[in-house]
Amino acid sequence: VQLQASGGGLVQAGGSLRLSCAVAGRTFRGYAWFRQAPGKEREFVAAALSYSGRSGYYTDSVKGRFTISRDNAKNTLYLEMNNLKPEDTAVYYCAVGDPIVSSVRLYEGYRHWGQGTLVTVSS
Repeated sequence: VQLQASGGGLVQAGGSLRLSCAVAGRTFRGYAWFRQAPGKEREFVAAALSYSGRSGYYTDSVKGRFTISRDNAKNTLYLEMNNLKPEDTAVYYCAVGDPIVSSVRLYEGYRHWGQGTLVTVSS
């Protein structure tokens, strides 16, 4: 399984970016984005579960601004990020696996990870 993340870059506060993550190998039940800011631990951002009727799971700080989606035909994961803030600056990682609902926000719920793409939001 290989994951290729792309779409990061430099954007001003209030701007938008769309991250993509192409997944090669197989499909999974869970697709997620995590991020790691300088000097901080990796944290959960958003996830989508194929077996859940819920449209997505989000950390509170991005609710209403970020949207996770999937293109099943392309086996590609996206993260639409709007109204970006300087505190969103981080390396963003896509991840796939077969987590149960209680593990959807946990690092341990995902088995395969992309290489990360840097998002920098200037004030």
